[in-house]
Amino acid sequence: MELPTALRQGVDSLLEKVPLPALKQAARTLSERYRAELRDGRLHMGEDMAVKAYLATRLPATYAAVRACLDALADARPDFQPKSLLDIGAGPGTMLWATADTWPELERAVLVEASAAVRKVGQSLAAGAIAVRASWVAGDATIDLDGLDPADLISVAYVLDEIAPASLPKLVDRLWRLTADTLLIVEPGTPAGWQRILAARRQLIEAGAHVSAPCPHEAPCPLAPPDWCHFSRRVARSRLHRLAKDADVPWEDEKFIYLAASRLPAPARASRVIAPPKGGSGKVVLKLCQPNGHAGERLSSKRDGDVFKAARRADWGDTFG
Repeated sequence: MELPTALRQGVDSLLEKVPLPALKQAARTLSERYRAELRDGRLHMGEDMAVKAYLATRLPATYAAVRACLDALADARPDFQPKSLLDIGAGPGTMLWATADTWPELERAVLVEASAAVRKVGQSLAAGAIAVRASWVAGDATIDLDGLDPADLISVAYVLDEIAPASLPKLVDRLWRLTADTLLIVEPGTPAGWQRILAARRQLIEAGAHVSAPCPHEAPCPLAPPDWCHFSRRVARSRLHRLAKDADVPWEDEKFIYLAASRLPAPARASRVIAPPKGGSGKVVLKLCQPNGHAGERLSSKRDGDVFKAARRADWGDTFG
């Protein structure tokens, strides 16, 4: 999933004259902070150069991940046509761009972001390029949600890992109260990210939410450590990205995990492919999370006809059956 043309052009313009040594150092620092899941009171993107490093090295991957989540939500809930978005921890507007691309009828958005440097860049990128009426609000996810209006879609992407675990239940509760239809949470596809999603999932189901995606059920997750649920999107690296990261491979795999919790149930539920398909001579093995709450592998062979053809087309993260 590539960046929208207008967004890519805006990013290229902002990065055009940035010195490569400074960008590489900022990219290293940013990567170290994300990998360590640091919560030291400092913003990951508090400075202008950190924002530029994010645009060069992280934006394409996070965009691909959130766009995949929105696609899954749209597939599960074809009746869902959000007119309003409230994005918490909005960064440079990644979710805004992805949501507007998924649902062109989106009318208005409120984007809450603590970093002034990020808000400035986000406003600059969206100005004149997106028709949505967007309001950028200075605020911290854990303390500055008072006074916000409900929205059809509430999103919080790559944010929970930056918040103290003790504060997460209160945040999830406040976000659900603001949710007119669907709350989307996206986290890094790590075992720790999965555990945060599981905790939010349990809390939201207890509050009456219906899981729209990725789970095809509201039963306890059938996976157990060391296994964990996550998905992946392969993203092409730009020349600048490769230079900033000293990377030889022209692509990267962005692993993520998400939860779409809705006020209304999905009209139908199909199994979800929760691991890369395994193929062989005339056969395909899919690991599926099923509507009955169980997970396991399913073998399809040529003798299965159309089922086999569908299994060959299925990818990690797709619905099946």
